[in-house]
Amino acid sequence: MAFSTETFVAMLALSGAVIVLTSLLSGFVERANLPQVAVFLLLGLVLGPSVLGLMEIRLDSPALRVFATLGLALVLFTDAVTLKLGEAKQHLRLTSLILGPGTLLATGAMAVLAHYLLGLDWAASVVLASALASTDPVMLRGLLHRRDLPRQARLGLRLESGLNDIVLLPILLVAMSFMPGGRGASMGEMLIELFVLGPVAGLVVGWGSILALRTARARIGVRRDYESIYSLGVCFTAYAAGEALHGSGFLAAFAAGAVISALDPELCDCFIEYGETTAEMLLMFTFVLLGGSLIWSGFPLLTWAIVAFVALSLLARPIALWLSLLAEKMDLRSRKLIIYFGPRGLSTLLLALLPAFEGRAGSDKIFAVAGLVVLASVLVHGGSIMAYGRKRPTRTTTRLRVAAPQVSPDDEHLLITVDELHSVPDVRLADVRSLRAYEDSDEGIEGAVRVDPDDPLGSLGAFSPTDWIALFCT
Repeated sequence: MAFSTETFVAMLALSGAVIVLTSLLSGFVERANLPQVAVFLLLGLVLGPSVLGLMEIRLDSPALRVFATLGLALVLFTDAVTLKLGEAKQHLRLTSLILGPGTLLATGAMAVLAHYLLGLDWAASVVLASALASTDPVMLRGLLHRRDLPRQARLGLRLESGLNDIVLLPILLVAMSFMPGGRGASMGEMLIELFVLGPVAGLVVGWGSILALRTARARIGVRRDYESIYSLGVCFTAYAAGEALHGSGFLAAFAAGAVISALDPELCDCFIEYGETTAEMLLMFTFVLLGGSLIWSGFPLLTWAIVAFVALSLLARPIALWLSLLAEKMDLRSRKLIIYFGPRGLSTLLLALLPAFEGRAGSDKIFAVAGLVVLASVLVHGGSIMAYGRKRPTRTTTRLRVAAPQVSPDDEHLLITVDELHSVPDVRLADVRSLRAYEDSDEGIEGAVRVDPDDPLGSLGAFSPTDWIALFCT
């Protein structure tokens, strides 16, 4: 599909229609607790050749390559930017168990199944297994926002969905180089390009972007909403720099995000406020494109061997995590939730597309099988998340007053300093800083009540209905 004027106008119209429809349906989807990815896939099916025939996307479509490449770069960049280094270090054992034996055992098991059940060579089997071992953060987002989800379960699932892509991507890229159709680079050259050039490019771009932003903040000021847009530009620049050096642009995007996460938490928070929504919109549109026809391409290939592979691939991760977490102390409910909820979604499809974009032989079968597993996961895990979401906790209503002493009604913002706070009687202080700002700062006020971002209503028990409340949000 060439990028003619007609094609451009059609893609622009399609983009607008998808954004409008999904925005209008967002309230219904949230209330019904439907998996968003299922809605996007159905929308793609309706727009595709099987129903309305408004779009037909193939594996070699330039539009798919553009959206999928940007989508995967943003997935990895978002994983890195939203990474809480303090949390990962504090729970290093759990992180290591999930990303080490948990992820690697599942990948190895699925590679063996792909080789013997599907007849793929070992390189293609490892590529498919690496894509299928990716836990999708988009499908998990609704579950992770549940207030009644146990803290350990939320932690484990957040760590896995945010970090296992960076473990799996190098494995996939190395295995892909052994598939027919590669450029024949030596192992040494490939490892340097993969583990040196790409990450170094990302580190340089990330560090340079922070330096430029800090200089602009100090001298001329930068609007907060534009910092979110700035972070998207950093992601795409890092990807381009990695590819220009013949390294991995995806690893460069992750490295740039990791630098921002470590050195500029304020930019991370800006990205979370706006940039993450922009990234999700791009991912949403990619899912609609795939739902048009490609994700359904595995059905004509169905055999008992493929059905068995799909079923066993969904069991590989729970078994691997069950074995890996035997030595970890946690409550039984959290253990069960971590083991069970490992949905495959857009990240799996994006990884499975990489061999097709590189022209590797057999990549069409890899993607077709990956599509079948994703569809099965949407049914199994998406349906389970819907059922879990119906168990809504009892809500309590508490009337609270906000402290605003000695301020004019014309003041735009009702702010109070620490010194003013001590002069106001019957005031309780609530620390409402973001989790990242709270963990990365030593600043605090004695006697402040920490309001947990994951459970704000649960934190209100520390206050009485007659308290004045001041919010600490620096």
